[in-house]
Amino acid sequence: MYAIVFTGGKQVKAEIGKTIFTEKIEGEPGSEVILDKVLYVESDQTIFGHPFVEGASVKAKIIKTGKQPKIHVLRYRSKSNVRVRKGHRQPYTALSVEAISLK
Repeated sequence: MYAIVFTGGKQVKAEIGKTIFTEKIEGEPGSEVILDKVLYVESDQTIFGHPFVEGASVKAKIIKTGKQPKIHVLRYRSKSNVRVRKGHRQPYTALSVEAISLK
């Protein structure tokens, strides 16, 4: 059984017992989070949402929060002496999926 969840502007596949990485969600490690924007559920039956599945939710526990590895963004313009180097580290939250419920 799995579900496709919309969180942080992205679609993430959530399976029971697996770890998913999402955009940063406020909360302490060990606290529970309910993700209620479920787009699709695959179990003994297949359920599509329009746009979300009515009454479906995914219960997950926050494992940790952190930052992804740094990416370097370079901008260079020839013949004008423009060289800009910037870095970015995107914050994330690791979630452990505990249950997928349909009401």
